[in-house]
Amino acid sequence: MVPDRRLAAGGSLERAAGTSQDRAENVQAIWRTSGRIPSRRDDRTLAEDSDTVSGVSGRYASALFVLAQERVETAAVADALNKLDDLIATSPDLGRLVRSPVFSAHDQIKALDAILARDGITGTAVNFVRLVTTKRRLFFLRQMIADYLKLYDASRGVTRAEVTSSSALSGENLATLKDQLKAASGGRDVQLNVKVDPSIIGGLIVKLGSRMVDGSLRTKLNAIRLAMKEVG
Repeated sequence: MVPDRRLAAGGSLERAAGTSQDRAENVQAIWRTSGRIPSRRDDRTLAEDSDTVSGVSGRYASALFVLAQERVETAAVADALNKLDDLIATSPDLGRLVRSPVFSAHDQIKALDAILARDGITGTAVNFVRLVTTKRRLFFLRQMIADYLKLYDASRGVTRAEVTSSSALSGENLATLKDQLKAASGGRDVQLNVKVDPSIIGGLIVKLGSRMVDGSLRTKLNAIRLAMKEVG
């Protein structure tokens, strides 16, 4: 397939979105912006192990990441997508707009343009959202964002850990935990997202990348209860 010359010579994602009617249902439009066609090898070189992305969301995220790399704006796109994801997570109305197939692509783009402009989200991230919306893939958006951030973290040697504790952890405890997780992740820098949940009774629940590390007392108590039922 010969790339569309309007896109091969540095055309925008917005323009790519505008030609969706005569393009196959894939992410080639965004890749054509950089004059490249995606391949499975490209996907493999972008991430490994727990950072691997796949499926529809993975293809779109991979395409966006390569484009952001070529434009030297991976950090700016990550910041914009993080901000957008926070907006979706905290606004039920925006969440419905993104998930519901009831809204037309035109109505979604009109509403999203206003929201993104209001919150200062511009550039490649906005054009990406328009493309995804035109392709009627907006309900994948939050997973696409998550996959892009995985690729961004992997490119910087960063692993994210979600930590849930029964009570607030001291600075010393956090530093120790971070060192332990860094060792467990092969020396990668670890960024912690910490929250408190008294319902876990004691200990920690840690998710490192895609791996769950559960050291909570509740888990142990549940196992004991289950063993007692089996004996009884």
